[in-house]
Amino acid sequence: MPIIFSTHPLHPRATAMLTPVAELRIASAPDGETILREGLGADIVIVRAPIPQSYFSAASPLRAAIRHGAGIDMIPFDAATSAGVLIANVPGANAATVAEHVFMVTLALLRRFRSVDRDLRGKGWLAGRAHSDAGHDLGGRTLGIVGMGNIGSAIFRIGRHGFGLDVVAHTRSKASVPEGARYLPLDELVSEADVIVLCCPLTPETTGLMSRERISRMKLGSLLINVSRGPVIDDAALIAALQFGRIGGAALDVFTTQPLPADHPYLQLDNVIVTPHMAGITDESMMRMGVGAASEAIRVLNGELPMNLRNPEAVDHYRRRHPG
Repeated sequence: MPIIFSTHPLHPRATAMLTPVAELRIASAPDGETILREGLGADIVIVRAPIPQSYFSAASPLRAAIRHGAGIDMIPFDAATSAGVLIANVPGANAATVAEHVFMVTLALLRRFRSVDRDLRGKGWLAGRAHSDAGHDLGGRTLGIVGMGNIGSAIFRIGRHGFGLDVVAHTRSKASVPEGARYLPLDELVSEADVIVLCCPLTPETTGLMSRERISRMKLGSLLINVSRGPVIDDAALIAALQFGRIGGAALDVFTTQPLPADHPYLQLDNVIVTPHMAGITDESMMRMGVGAASEAIRVLNGELPMNLRNPEAVDHYRRRHPG
């Protein structure tokens, strides 16, 4: 049987789809060394952890690297393409889940939930309640969305139609900005928005996108939410802005170094909500992503191209490697 190697366990529905058609192997740990060792000889890899470039060697029988989710930055694009390995993903499967997370943490920051919860438990009812006078409503604010893909579109729908927010957006294609939102250049967006949500892909152009200069342009008391990738933000600049009260707070789900070190300054700040790269993870989204990845794997095993093929330039080489 062909071998499907996954860097993480899959949802039971996805597992049930794959076990009749392939030998399913799960990595014992998601680090590069383990992936190289245990993923040797696989026909397909399902990706939830960074894959080493050397995994895509010419001698490998690997047919496809399928991202369990949307962002393909965990897959070395050039190495896979040069090796004739197909890259696919499951776009949109967790967009609503991430959007719900964005509003959960935004409301928690505005209502000072961390301080309320801590002091209520540690100091009593009145100590917790005292924070409420400094809380804020979300209604009436301006929401800035950076990146208008599936996640950005889901955030727009909830923000505009659920909370009645004024929505401004910055994206590579102005045509992707939906009716009801205004396109703004990024420097204008960061100056105007009360809540800025980063949900753009990580590319050379977006690395360092929220630079020291742009963070300095943010409104006093504004919030920064990052569900994109850690390197999109200049960490030192953001930490300084948070420590000195230049902005109101931040909610961060992704980081340049993951896991986040235990002594990291973000973990010491009351005006920061930190989550461990889980904005898009619920039982329901894991089912959708897992089933989507499994469906793509089955297509490849059946001799078809993935529905969400991301490197069509690899197809000719792929066909030469796998003529059947």
